[in-house]
Amino acid sequence: MIDVCRRYHIPVTSKVPSISSSESAQAWHTLEIDKTLRVFGSDRDAGLTSQQVSEGLQRYGPNELTETGGRSGWAIFLDQFKNIMLLMLIGVAIVSGVLDLLKLQSGNAEGDVPFKDTIAIMAIVILNGVLGYLQESRAEKALAALKRLSSPKVRVIRDGRIIEVNAKELVPGDVMLLEAGVQVAADGRLVEQANLQIREAALTGEAEAVSKQADVQLGEDIALGDRTNMVFQGTEVVFGRGKVVVTGTGMQTELGKIASLLQSVESEPTPLQQRMGQLGNVLVSGSLVLVALVVGGGLIHTGINTGWQPNQLFNTFVDLIEVSLSMAVAVVPEGLPAVITVTLALGTQRMVRRHALIRKLPAVETLGSVTTICSDKTGTLTQNKMVVQQVATTEKTFGVTGEGYIPKGEFYLQSESETANSPSIALDEYPELQMLLAACVLCNDAVLQCEAQNAPGQSGGNWTILGDPTEGALLSLAGKGGVQKQAMDAGLPRVAEIPFSSERKRMSVIVRGSEGNNPLYLMFTKGSPELILERCTTYQSGDRAVVLTPQNRSQILEQNNYMASKGLRVLGFAFKNLDAQPPQDPDEHIEQELVWLGLVGMLDAPRPEVREAVAKCRQAGIRPMMITGDHQLTAKAIAYDLGIASQGDRVLTGTELQKLSQEALKQEVEQVSIYARVSPEHKLRIVQALQSRGKFVAMTGDGVNDAPALKQADIGIAMGITGTDVSKEASDMVLLDDNFATIVAATEEGRVVYTNIRRFIKYILGSNIGEVLTIAAAPLLGLGGVPLSPLQILWMNLVTDGVPALALAVEPAEPNVMKRPPFSPRESIFARGLGSYMLRIGIVFAILTIMMMAWAYNHTHSVTGADLSEDRWKTMVFTTLCLAQMGHAIAIRSNTQLMIEINPFTNLFVWGAVIVTTALQLALVYVPPLRAFFGTQAISLSELGVCLGFSALMFVWIELEKLFIRWYKKRR
Repeated sequence: MIDVCRRYHIPVTSKVPSISSSESAQAWHTLEIDKTLRVFGSDRDAGLTSQQVSEGLQRYGPNELTETGGRSGWAIFLDQFKNIMLLMLIGVAIVSGVLDLLKLQSGNAEGDVPFKDTIAIMAIVILNGVLGYLQESRAEKALAALKRLSSPKVRVIRDGRIIEVNAKELVPGDVMLLEAGVQVAADGRLVEQANLQIREAALTGEAEAVSKQADVQLGEDIALGDRTNMVFQGTEVVFGRGKVVVTGTGMQTELGKIASLLQSVESEPTPLQQRMGQLGNVLVSGSLVLVALVVGGGLIHTGINTGWQPNQLFNTFVDLIEVSLSMAVAVVPEGLPAVITVTLALGTQRMVRRHALIRKLPAVETLGSVTTICSDKTGTLTQNKMVVQQVATTEKTFGVTGEGYIPKGEFYLQSESETANSPSIALDEYPELQMLLAACVLCNDAVLQCEAQNAPGQSGGNWTILGDPTEGALLSLAGKGGVQKQAMDAGLPRVAEIPFSSERKRMSVIVRGSEGNNPLYLMFTKGSPELILERCTTYQSGDRAVVLTPQNRSQILEQNNYMASKGLRVLGFAFKNLDAQPPQDPDEHIEQELVWLGLVGMLDAPRPEVREAVAKCRQAGIRPMMITGDHQLTAKAIAYDLGIASQGDRVLTGTELQKLSQEALKQEVEQVSIYARVSPEHKLRIVQALQSRGKFVAMTGDGVNDAPALKQADIGIAMGITGTDVSKEASDMVLLDDNFATIVAATEEGRVVYTNIRRFIKYILGSNIGEVLTIAAAPLLGLGGVPLSPLQILWMNLVTDGVPALALAVEPAEPNVMKRPPFSPRESIFARGLGSYMLRIGIVFAILTIMMMAWAYNHTHSVTGADLSEDRWKTMVFTTLCLAQMGHAIAIRSNTQLMIEINPFTNLFVWGAVIVTTALQLALVYVPPLRAFFGTQAISLSELGVCLGFSALMFVWIELEKLFIRWYKKRR
């Protein structure tokens, strides 16, 4: 982590400066402005003195995020060699080297290449170590990305003067000045503001900019997103200006709390890593037991036959050690880590084609184990674009179709029950609706524009907004009704305006038209429905104005409340005919006796493909949940719409969650699927509670506030387009298209990868068990020497096993892969029959090979010649084991279908691997340089035919097993 920070030239401190508990725990949003200033001895007009700043820097330290030390590259590399299988191989290499050294000293090397077994084994050990290092050595840059959110320069008042200082020099008590476009450099309490709006989406998850108010006092339990008298580090000023007294710097900011959470989260081993650790323990333990039995049994047998003569016992011990070395090498699947790494890498390539970028290789397989997806709302389940859903005039309610900002859609009359909607309507039949659309365009400062699509195969364009997203939604709405801003502005140019302010909660524009030769002036107003309705005396009905009755007002307010209860953001519209040209700077007294036009309700609409993705999740046994910083009503509306929750399901807010103990939360997470107004700490607690219930959790998100939970989750999924650097660096996977449906596709790939990993583990370890038993049987049968050298076993484990295993890794998905619940992430690697299969096939391997070995030993000692070595039997054993694996690879493609029932073209890689591996094996037997290096002997064609015959029996056995299982199931 520290190396990453240095790369970005970010100052790093190794110690958090001390801050008094009273200050760090202070709820600043509950205090009056003057009291906050007094706490720090500051002045709203003069700020701090230079002496106070100097003391503050000594007391609080610089305004930067601190960092705990991480593992160095060497520590990560050395950790790879703590793997029990690699440790055993290192031991084998050392003992093999000692035996080779003894042979050299005694002159019994017999022209062999010295230390070749040791060199080969250590090369494999180092290769596996490097592969592990490359997977783990990606430094976490999340904290560095957090630091980049800090503004480099900031304007402050010190000693009564406005100056610009580095952000890291800010101290609590500084008076900081904010204006549009500035990134907030520290947390602070507002002192004064003018139309100040701040975008806090990265911190709270809420898409809309927040209007700030300096003069309000809030309760202590108010959620972070509702603290309108506070500003927070890393957020952005989008409108207005403000003056702030700094209350928190560095690690005491909300951003600092996220950094602390990130550093406190410890990575847990993935299911695959846990299973590989379990596999290593079982294999090494079994190998050591078998070695002890062989060495002990051999020494006892020799001692009984020779009268326990020391020389005989020593020679036997050396021979048995060579046998044990071969057994130890045979039991370790040296090629397995490489095959798994390549399989995961192939999985990442397939996922990229489906728009999912994997940052950490083990996450490929881990996705297949996910039981719960915790999703952020804004930009993940929704489009992060405000879309008008409903328009209500005094007499009619209209629904609106369409997606995003695209100005294409239809209007239809909405029934009271909303169960049956009318066909699309003609707008010229509803003059009041046309007038409302005109107001949406004229009382608007945004620009709707279309950018050309550059992606191949796409047509049309991408509609974007310059300006406020809410006003952009209004332009899109008007466009669907054929009302274009450019034409309206040309026909009715704006001559004056009364701008929006957070106090007024409305804006008005005055436009000039003409009626014959006479100028005509109109005022259009939009804003808070309640406040605008108060200023209306009539409403538009068709092409005339009708007096507003108390009943009409009550009906409009009921409609407004109903739309708000559905999570819609509601705006009211009105207009007024002016008798004369207004003054250049009209005041708000002109906003009286207005004509009510109607209500417009908009929502950050769900992505259209997410409903199907949620349904697929449920079909696959995966539970989707929503965890958002947005409002409760909005969260509930989206969750109900998408099928994440059902009508009447409970919503848990951040305030309620804060009061729950972790034990109580563990009970709640089983029932609650919607969490609203939550803070970063809450998200982290929810994930931890789910994990404590045995759930395997994927967390999606795009904001800074999501980073700790992304890192804590078993799978952290960040958004590629809207996601912050912080969320991406904390994640395991990035969605390149920000599409929730991509998670379903990635989960399917994860399940396929895990199935294929189990398939080639069965393939590799079945033969390994056969090798071990064959080597152990040789001394027990009284055969001279070890049938397989460590180098030959490495060849089998890396090439004969490895190449077909890679081909098996690309087997296509099973038909029901996403129609079943996920397998338990805590299931043993030997679960669901894998362990019994390995033992059964390993024993069959051994029986066939031992039968052939006994025959070959007698045959080669009886058939001799000038060009024939008596050690040909060893090469025959070597060849038989390798060729038997080819039949195994072909047969294991399916657990139930016979080879003749499988389409051979569904995986041509298997056939290619079998042909290539067989050719390489024959080269080891018949090419002199390879024969010399690997210690093989040339065998005759008839002897090769015997090897092929015994090898084919392995394929026949597996196919007969399938027939037997099929017959047995039918019989039952």
